[in-house]
Amino acid sequence: MISSPGSAKPSFDRRAIPQAARESFWHAADGHALRRIDWALDSGKPRGSMLFMPGRGDCYEKYLETLHYWNGQGWQVTASDWRGQAGSGRLSNDDYTGHISDFAIWIADLAELWRQWSASTPGPHVLIGHSMGGHLVLRALAEHKVAPDAAVLVAPMLGFINHGVPAALMQSAAWLMTKLGDPRRQAWRRGEKPRSLPADRNLLLTHDDVRYADELWWRDERPEIAMGPGSWGWTERAYASMRGVMKAGVLEQHAARTEEARTEAAGTGSDGGTPATVIAVVEPAERALALHLLEYGATLYKVRETLEPHRLCTYLFELAQLFTSFYDQCPVLKSEDSVRESRLALCALVLRRLSEGLDL
Repeated sequence: MISSPGSAKPSFDRRAIPQAARESFWHAADGHALRRIDWALDSGKPRGSMLFMPGRGDCYEKYLETLHYWNGQGWQVTASDWRGQAGSGRLSNDDYTGHISDFAIWIADLAELWRQWSASTPGPHVLIGHSMGGHLVLRALAEHKVAPDAAVLVAPMLGFINHGVPAALMQSAAWLMTKLGDPRRQAWRRGEKPRSLPADRNLLLTHDDVRYADELWWRDERPEIAMGPGSWGWTERAYASMRGVMKAGVLEQHAARTEEARTEAAGTGSDGGTPATVIAVVEPAERALALHLLEYGATLYKVRETLEPHRLCTYLFELAQLFTSFYDQCPVLKSEDSVRESRLALCALVLRRLSEGLDL
Protein backbone atom coordinates (compact mmCIF):
# COMPACT_ATOMS: atom_id res chain seq x y z
CA MET A 1 0.00 0.00 0.00
CA ILE A 2 1.39 3.40 -1.00
CA SER A 3 0.80 6.34 1.32
CA SER A 4 0.79 10.01 0.41
CA PRO A 5 3.13 12.25 2.44
CA GLY A 6 1.42 13.54 5.54
CA SER A 7 -1.68 11.44 5.00
CA ALA A 8 -3.22 9.58 7.91
CA LYS A 9 -4.95 7.08 5.64
CA PRO A 10 -3.22 4.93 3.04
CA SER A 11 -4.01 6.02 -0.50
CA PHE A 12 -5.14 3.79 -3.34
CA ASP A 13 -2.70 0.92 -3.90
CA ARG A 14 -1.36 1.58 -7.37
CA ARG A 15 0.69 -1.61 -7.33
CA ALA A 16 -2.19 -4.08 -7.13
CA ILE A 17 -5.23 -4.91 -9.22
CA PRO A 18 -8.23 -3.82 -7.09
CA GLN A 19 -10.50 -6.57 -5.85
CA ALA A 20 -13.45 -4.88 -7.54
CA ALA A 21 -11.74 -5.09 -10.96
CA ARG A 22 -11.71 -8.11 -13.24
CA GLU A 23 -9.04 -8.82 -15.87
CA SER A 24 -9.96 -10.86 -18.93
CA PHE A 25 -9.55 -11.05 -22.70
CA TRP A 26 -11.81 -10.05 -25.55
CA HIS A 27 -11.35 -11.21 -29.14
CA ALA A 28 -11.05 -9.07 -32.24
CA ALA A 29 -12.85 -9.95 -35.47
CA ASP A 30 -9.91 -12.11 -36.61
CA GLY A 31 -9.69 -13.90 -33.26
CA HIS A 32 -6.71 -11.97 -31.84
CA ALA A 33 -6.96 -11.91 -28.02
CA LEU A 34 -6.61 -8.54 -26.27
CA ARG A 35 -6.54 -7.80 -22.56
CA ARG A 36 -9.19 -5.76 -20.82
CA ILE A 37 -10.00 -4.78 -17.26
CA ASP A 38 -13.49 -4.00 -15.98
CA TRP A 39 -14.95 -2.30 -12.93
CA ALA A 40 -18.64 -2.83 -12.20
CA LEU A 41 -20.45 -0.95 -9.45
CA ASP A 42 -20.77 -2.67 -6.08
CA SER A 43 -24.37 -1.54 -5.81
CA GLY A 44 -26.84 0.87 -7.30
CA LYS A 45 -27.50 1.98 -10.84
CA PRO A 46 -24.40 3.24 -12.70
CA ARG A 47 -24.30 6.73 -14.17
CA GLY A 48 -23.15 5.12 -17.41
CA SER A 49 -20.08 3.37 -18.80
CA MET A 50 -16.59 4.57 -19.70
CA LEU A 51 -14.12 2.91 -22.09
CA PHE A 52 -10.50 4.06 -21.78
CA MET A 53 -7.87 3.46 -24.50
CA PRO A 54 -4.21 4.18 -23.64
CA GLY A 55 -1.30 5.49 -25.68
CA ARG A 56 1.57 3.99 -27.65
CA GLY A 57 3.53 1.46 -25.64
CA ASP A 58 1.08 1.99 -22.79
CA CYS A 59 -0.67 -0.39 -20.43
CA TYR A 60 -3.76 0.01 -18.26
CA GLU A 61 -1.71 -0.78 -15.13
CA LYS A 62 -0.46 2.84 -15.25
CA TYR A 63 -4.00 4.16 -14.95
CA LEU A 64 -5.46 1.99 -12.18
CA GLU A 65 -5.82 4.93 -9.82
CA THR A 66 -7.74 7.01 -12.39
CA LEU A 67 -9.93 4.11 -13.49
CA HIS A 68 -10.72 3.31 -9.87
CA TYR A 69 -11.63 6.95 -9.22
CA TRP A 70 -14.08 7.02 -12.15
CA ASN A 71 -15.66 3.85 -10.84
CA GLY A 72 -15.97 5.45 -7.42
CA GLN A 73 -17.86 8.32 -9.04
CA GLY A 74 -20.55 5.90 -10.17
CA TRP A 75 -19.33 4.78 -13.59
CA GLN A 76 -18.86 1.29 -14.93
CA VAL A 77 -15.31 1.38 -16.30
CA THR A 78 -13.37 -0.64 -18.88
CA ALA A 79 -9.85 -0.28 -20.26
CA SER A 80 -8.17 -2.32 -22.99
CA ASP A 81 -4.80 -2.89 -24.59
CA TRP A 82 -4.13 -2.12 -28.21
CA ARG A 83 -3.19 -5.08 -30.38
CA GLY A 84 0.55 -5.68 -30.22
CA GLN A 85 1.03 -3.76 -26.97
CA ALA A 86 1.27 -4.52 -23.24
CA GLY A 87 -0.13 -8.00 -22.60
CA SER A 88 -1.75 -8.40 -26.02
CA GLY A 89 1.05 -9.82 -28.11
CA ARG A 90 3.63 -8.23 -30.39
CA LEU A 91 3.65 -7.42 -34.10
CA SER A 92 7.39 -6.84 -34.42
CA ASN A 93 10.41 -9.12 -34.58
CA ASP A 94 11.00 -8.86 -30.84
CA ASP A 95 9.01 -8.35 -27.66
CA TYR A 96 10.11 -4.75 -27.11
CA THR A 97 9.52 -2.80 -30.34
CA GLY A 98 6.11 -1.29 -31.07
CA HIS A 99 5.01 -1.99 -34.64
CA ILE A 100 1.87 -1.87 -36.76
CA SER A 101 1.56 -2.26 -40.53
CA ASP A 102 -1.43 0.07 -40.70
CA PHE A 103 -3.36 2.08 -38.11
CA ALA A 104 -6.52 0.82 -39.81
CA ILE A 105 -5.95 -2.45 -37.92
CA TRP A 106 -6.32 -0.61 -34.62
CA ILE A 107 -9.37 1.27 -35.90
CA ALA A 108 -11.02 -2.05 -36.82
CA ASP A 109 -10.17 -3.45 -33.38
CA LEU A 110 -11.65 -0.41 -31.66
CA ALA A 111 -14.81 -0.67 -33.76
CA GLU A 112 -15.23 -4.31 -32.78
CA LEU A 113 -14.55 -3.65 -29.11
CA TRP A 114 -17.00 -0.78 -29.20
CA ARG A 115 -19.66 -3.02 -30.77
CA GLN A 116 -19.22 -5.71 -28.11
CA TRP A 117 -18.75 -3.38 -25.15
CA SER A 118 -21.53 -0.87 -25.84
CA ALA A 119 -24.02 -3.70 -26.35
CA SER A 120 -23.22 -5.19 -22.94
CA THR A 121 -22.87 -2.09 -20.75
CA PRO A 122 -25.37 0.53 -19.56
CA GLY A 123 -25.42 3.94 -21.21
CA PRO A 124 -24.66 6.69 -21.65
CA HIS A 125 -21.36 5.52 -23.16
CA VAL A 126 -18.19 7.63 -22.91
CA LEU A 127 -15.06 6.88 -24.96
CA ILE A 128 -11.75 8.24 -23.64
CA GLY A 129 -8.39 8.12 -25.42
CA HIS A 130 -4.94 9.22 -24.27
CA SER A 131 -2.06 10.19 -26.57
CA MET A 132 -2.04 7.69 -29.47
CA GLY A 133 -5.29 6.35 -28.07
CA GLY A 134 -6.72 9.87 -28.36
CA HIS A 135 -5.68 10.03 -32.00
CA LEU A 136 -7.24 6.65 -32.74
CA VAL A 137 -10.48 7.62 -31.00
CA LEU A 138 -10.57 10.84 -33.05
CA ARG A 139 -9.98 8.92 -36.28
CA ALA A 140 -12.60 6.32 -35.40
CA LEU A 141 -15.08 9.15 -34.80
CA ALA A 142 -14.20 10.78 -38.11
CA GLU A 143 -14.66 7.46 -39.92
CA HIS A 144 -17.94 6.76 -38.09
CA LYS A 145 -16.63 3.51 -36.60
CA VAL A 146 -17.83 4.38 -33.10
CA ALA A 147 -20.77 6.42 -31.84
CA PRO A 148 -20.25 7.40 -28.18
CA ASP A 149 -22.54 9.72 -26.31
CA ALA A 150 -19.41 11.66 -25.37
CA ALA A 151 -15.72 11.44 -26.20
CA VAL A 152 -12.72 12.74 -24.26
CA LEU A 153 -9.28 13.15 -25.84
CA VAL A 154 -6.44 13.51 -23.35
CA ALA A 155 -3.29 14.97 -24.96
CA PRO A 156 -4.18 13.34 -28.31
CA MET A 157 -1.37 12.52 -30.72
CA LEU A 158 -1.98 15.06 -33.50
CA GLY A 159 1.57 15.60 -34.70
CA PHE A 160 5.28 15.09 -34.02
CA ILE A 161 7.97 17.66 -33.31
CA ASN A 162 9.29 18.21 -36.83
CA HIS A 163 11.73 21.09 -36.15
CA GLY A 164 10.24 23.12 -38.99
CA VAL A 165 10.24 20.28 -41.52
CA PRO A 166 6.84 19.70 -43.22
CA ALA A 167 5.03 16.58 -42.02
CA ALA A 168 4.73 15.33 -45.61
CA LEU A 169 8.51 15.39 -45.97
CA MET A 170 8.97 13.66 -42.61
CA GLN A 171 6.55 10.94 -43.66
CA SER A 172 8.45 10.49 -46.93
CA ALA A 173 11.70 10.09 -44.99
CA ALA A 174 10.09 7.49 -42.72
CA TRP A 175 8.68 5.69 -45.75
CA LEU A 176 12.18 5.58 -47.26
CA MET A 177 13.53 4.05 -44.05
CA THR A 178 10.90 1.28 -44.30
CA LYS A 179 12.26 0.46 -47.76
CA LEU A 180 15.92 0.53 -46.77
CA GLY A 181 15.50 -2.21 -44.18
CA ASP A 182 12.99 -4.15 -42.15
CA PRO A 183 10.11 -1.76 -41.35
CA ARG A 184 9.78 -3.54 -37.99
CA ARG A 185 13.18 -2.33 -36.76
CA GLN A 186 13.35 0.41 -34.15
CA ALA A 187 13.07 3.99 -35.38
CA TRP A 188 14.91 5.33 -32.34
CA ARG A 189 17.02 3.95 -29.53
CA ARG A 190 16.40 3.96 -25.79
CA GLY A 191 19.63 2.50 -24.53
CA GLU A 192 22.47 0.12 -25.23
CA LYS A 193 20.88 -2.79 -23.38
CA PRO A 194 17.54 -4.38 -24.26
CA ARG A 195 14.68 -2.99 -22.13
CA SER A 196 16.95 -0.29 -20.69
CA LEU A 197 15.44 3.16 -20.15
CA PRO A 198 17.13 6.58 -20.40
CA ALA A 199 17.79 8.28 -17.09
CA ASP A 200 15.65 11.32 -17.96
CA ARG A 201 12.61 9.39 -19.24
CA ASN A 202 10.59 10.33 -16.15
CA LEU A 203 10.94 14.02 -17.03
CA LEU A 204 9.16 13.37 -20.32
CA LEU A 205 6.23 11.57 -18.70
CA THR A 206 5.48 13.00 -15.26
CA HIS A 207 6.56 15.36 -12.51
CA ASP A 208 5.68 12.70 -9.93
CA ASP A 209 8.64 10.48 -9.08
CA VAL A 210 6.49 8.16 -6.95
CA ARG A 211 4.04 7.40 -9.74
CA TYR A 212 6.89 6.97 -12.20
CA ALA A 213 8.34 4.39 -9.81
CA ASP A 214 4.96 2.63 -9.93
CA GLU A 215 5.29 2.18 -13.67
CA LEU A 216 8.79 0.73 -13.30
CA TRP A 217 7.46 -1.63 -10.63
CA TRP A 218 4.76 -2.92 -12.99
CA ARG A 219 7.34 -3.40 -15.76
CA ASP A 220 9.31 -5.62 -13.39
CA GLU A 221 6.24 -7.38 -12.01
CA ARG A 222 4.77 -8.01 -15.47
CA PRO A 223 7.67 -7.99 -17.97
CA GLU A 224 5.28 -8.73 -20.84
CA ILE A 225 3.77 -5.24 -20.66
CA ALA A 226 7.11 -3.43 -21.13
CA MET A 227 7.58 -1.81 -24.54
CA GLY A 228 10.26 0.42 -25.98
CA PRO A 229 10.63 2.48 -29.17
CA GLY A 230 8.30 2.36 -32.13
CA SER A 231 9.31 0.91 -35.49
CA TRP A 232 9.90 2.75 -38.75
CA GLY A 233 6.68 1.16 -39.98
CA TRP A 234 4.79 2.55 -37.00
CA THR A 235 6.37 5.99 -37.52
CA GLU A 236 5.44 6.19 -41.21
CA ARG A 237 1.90 4.97 -40.60
CA ALA A 238 1.52 7.40 -37.69
CA TYR A 239 2.38 10.31 -39.98
CA ALA A 240 -0.10 9.02 -42.58
CA SER A 241 -2.88 8.60 -40.05
CA MET A 242 -2.37 11.99 -38.39
CA ARG A 243 -2.20 13.81 -41.71
CA GLY A 244 -5.36 12.04 -42.82
CA VAL A 245 -7.33 13.08 -39.76
CA MET A 246 -6.11 16.67 -39.92
CA LYS A 247 -6.88 17.03 -43.62
CA ALA A 248 -9.21 19.97 -44.25
CA GLY A 249 -12.85 19.00 -44.01
CA VAL A 250 -12.45 15.59 -42.32
CA LEU A 251 -13.32 16.61 -38.77
CA GLU A 252 -15.73 19.30 -39.93
CA GLN A 253 -17.80 16.76 -41.85
CA HIS A 254 -17.88 14.52 -38.80
CA ALA A 255 -19.13 17.46 -36.74
CA ALA A 256 -21.81 18.19 -39.32
CA ARG A 257 -23.00 14.59 -39.39
CA THR A 258 -23.07 14.50 -35.60
CA GLU A 259 -25.28 17.57 -35.58
CA GLU A 260 -27.46 15.98 -38.26
CA ALA A 261 -27.91 12.88 -36.12
CA ARG A 262 -28.87 15.01 -33.13
CA THR A 263 -31.38 16.89 -35.26
CA GLU A 264 -32.98 13.69 -36.50
CA ALA A 265 -33.06 12.20 -33.00
CA ALA A 266 -34.81 15.31 -31.71
CA GLY A 267 -37.24 15.27 -34.63
CA THR A 268 -36.32 18.83 -35.63
CA GLY A 269 -35.34 18.31 -39.25
CA SER A 270 -36.10 21.19 -41.57
CA ASP A 271 -38.95 19.30 -43.23
CA GLY A 272 -40.00 17.12 -40.30
CA GLY A 273 -38.54 13.91 -41.66
CA THR A 274 -35.98 14.38 -44.42
CA PRO A 275 -32.37 13.97 -43.26
CA ALA A 276 -30.57 17.28 -42.78
CA THR A 277 -28.00 18.45 -45.32
CA VAL A 278 -24.40 17.42 -44.64
CA ILE A 279 -22.44 20.62 -44.03
CA ALA A 280 -19.16 20.84 -45.95
CA VAL A 281 -16.84 23.34 -44.27
CA VAL A 282 -14.27 24.85 -46.63
CA GLU A 283 -13.63 28.54 -45.92
CA PRO A 284 -11.88 29.72 -42.71
CA ALA A 285 -14.95 31.71 -41.63
CA GLU A 286 -17.10 28.58 -42.06
CA ARG A 287 -14.66 26.54 -40.01
CA ALA A 288 -14.55 29.07 -37.17
CA LEU A 289 -18.34 29.20 -37.04
CA ALA A 290 -18.75 25.41 -37.17
CA LEU A 291 -16.19 24.86 -34.39
CA HIS A 292 -17.92 27.43 -32.18
CA LEU A 293 -21.27 25.69 -32.73
CA LEU A 294 -19.70 22.51 -31.36
CA GLU A 295 -18.94 24.27 -28.08
CA TYR A 296 -22.63 24.81 -27.27
CA GLY A 297 -23.08 21.65 -25.21
CA ALA A 298 -19.86 22.21 -23.26
CA THR A 299 -20.94 25.79 -22.55
CA LEU A 300 -24.28 24.66 -21.12
CA TYR A 301 -22.45 22.12 -18.97
CA LYS A 302 -20.14 24.81 -17.57
CA VAL A 303 -23.10 27.06 -16.81
CA ARG A 304 -24.80 24.26 -14.91
CA GLU A 305 -21.66 23.28 -12.98
CA THR A 306 -20.47 26.80 -12.13
CA LEU A 307 -23.84 28.58 -11.86
CA GLU A 308 -22.36 31.36 -14.04
CA PRO A 309 -24.99 32.22 -16.68
CA HIS A 310 -22.78 34.91 -18.21
CA ARG A 311 -20.85 32.11 -19.90
CA LEU A 312 -23.88 31.46 -22.11
CA CYS A 313 -24.25 35.18 -22.85
CA THR A 314 -20.62 35.33 -23.95
CA TYR A 315 -21.05 32.23 -26.10
CA LEU A 316 -24.13 33.63 -27.88
CA PHE A 317 -22.44 37.01 -28.42
CA GLU A 318 -19.39 35.33 -29.96
CA LEU A 319 -21.67 33.12 -32.07
CA ALA A 320 -23.38 36.23 -33.48
CA GLN A 321 -19.99 37.79 -34.25
CA LEU A 322 -18.74 34.68 -36.03
CA PHE A 323 -21.97 34.41 -38.00
CA THR A 324 -21.60 38.03 -39.15
CA SER A 325 -18.05 37.31 -40.36
CA PHE A 326 -19.23 34.14 -42.09
CA TYR A 327 -22.11 35.94 -43.83
CA ASP A 328 -19.78 38.75 -44.98
CA GLN A 329 -17.11 36.41 -46.35
CA CYS A 330 -19.12 33.41 -47.61
CA PRO A 331 -21.93 34.01 -50.15
CA VAL A 332 -24.97 31.90 -49.32
CA LEU A 333 -27.80 32.38 -51.82
CA LYS A 334 -25.44 33.21 -54.68
CA SER A 335 -23.33 30.06 -54.22
CA GLU A 336 -23.53 26.92 -56.34
CA ASP A 337 -26.25 24.43 -55.43
CA SER A 338 -24.30 22.08 -53.14
CA VAL A 339 -22.46 24.93 -51.42
CA ARG A 340 -25.70 26.92 -51.04
CA GLU A 341 -27.47 23.99 -49.38
CA SER A 342 -24.55 23.46 -47.02
CA ARG A 343 -24.39 27.11 -46.02
CA LEU A 344 -28.15 27.35 -45.59
CA ALA A 345 -27.95 24.37 -43.23
CA LEU A 346 -25.18 26.11 -41.29
CA CYS A 347 -27.35 29.25 -41.04
CA ALA A 348 -30.22 27.10 -39.74
CA LEU A 349 -27.97 25.65 -37.03
CA VAL A 350 -26.96 29.13 -35.93
CA LEU A 351 -30.61 30.18 -35.78
CA ARG A 352 -31.50 27.16 -33.66
CA ARG A 353 -28.63 27.70 -31.25
CA LEU A 354 -29.41 31.39 -30.84
CA SER A 355 -33.10 30.64 -30.30
CA GLU A 356 -32.41 27.88 -27.78
CA GLY A 357 -29.83 29.93 -25.93
CA LEU A 358 -31.99 33.04 -25.67
CA ASP A 359 -34.94 30.97 -24.46
CA LEU A 360 -33.01 29.50 -21.50
